[in-house]
Amino acid sequence: MNKEIAKFLYYDMLRIRMVEEAIAELYPEQQMRCPVHLCIGQEAIAVGVCANLSKEDYLLSNHRSHGHYLAKGGSLKAMLAEIYGKATGCSRGKGGSMHLVDLSANVLGTTPIVGGIIPVAVGVAFGVAMKGEKRVTVVFFGDAATEEGVFCESLNFAALKKLSVIFVCENNFFSVYSPLSVRQPKERDTLSLANSYGLKSARGDGNNVLDVYRLSEEAVYHVRQGLGPYYLEFDTYRWREHCGPNYDNHLGYRTELEFLEWRQRCPVENYEKHLVQNSILDEQQITEMRQEIQFKINEAIAFAKSSPFPKVNQLLSDVYAGDDLKGSSYE
Repeated sequence: MNKEIAKFLYYDMLRIRMVEEAIAELYPEQQMRCPVHLCIGQEAIAVGVCANLSKEDYLLSNHRSHGHYLAKGGSLKAMLAEIYGKATGCSRGKGGSMHLVDLSANVLGTTPIVGGIIPVAVGVAFGVAMKGEKRVTVVFFGDAATEEGVFCESLNFAALKKLSVIFVCENNFFSVYSPLSVRQPKERDTLSLANSYGLKSARGDGNNVLDVYRLSEEAVYHVRQGLGPYYLEFDTYRWREHCGPNYDNHLGYRTELEFLEWRQRCPVENYEKHLVQNSILDEQQITEMRQEIQFKINEAIAFAKSSPFPKVNQLLSDVYAGDDLKGSSYE
């Protein structure tokens, strides 16, 4: 891999990690009044996939979408302003953490309904096909979304029309507090399910950004050639509670030992070690990256806190497709 790409993957993962940690630290101030679903521990998937996309490609996602939004090029200032409920937010302060839109980066939207974003993404890909465009559409969702009927319907339609859409499942093994063992029979295999509809598919280590990057590179090439949709599944693990900034291992749905085992597989720290050992990065460069990222985070937080709240007369604006929602340009 090109050394510059290797460094970029690390920088982007580190940036997402530091942004999420900043949100977790600031959330108790009670100025962010929307729920937040943090992706700490899952950064490699967003970065590895999006590093293979162009600005013209489309991205859609679910409730745990901060990493996807940032990796695709969404504005950090606009995202934090949205979480603070400010008018300068990427959804004008009306959507919060789970409804992120940035048309300048072709982040078309995120929705919290489990599985609900999948058919929307297929519709986007169908529109691309009808217009004869060469864009790729990527949709991120969790393992629980594969249990919804609309998941199978979407795979079927995408395969039927040979749409240029990549389905990316981030399998972190839990739906809120329910593990896979109480939701799916152990014989169930989503790759076989995707293959049965005619999709090509692959499974990888979601905590290894190089693995994610290489599999995503193959998937993007496949759909760009007009060969039909692709299904990717990556195993990973969320560190924080399902919704909120805290840790919740004390609740009993997972053990502290399980968490610590996954903690040792940290995608950011392990990749950093890999880069240092292979003389691609040194400690000075890492320190400079952290300082640069922290400066941008501080700048974005100040922007969000100082921005105004939406006015009452904006309540019914940006509601329908014809309204003036042009994305953000605050970065």
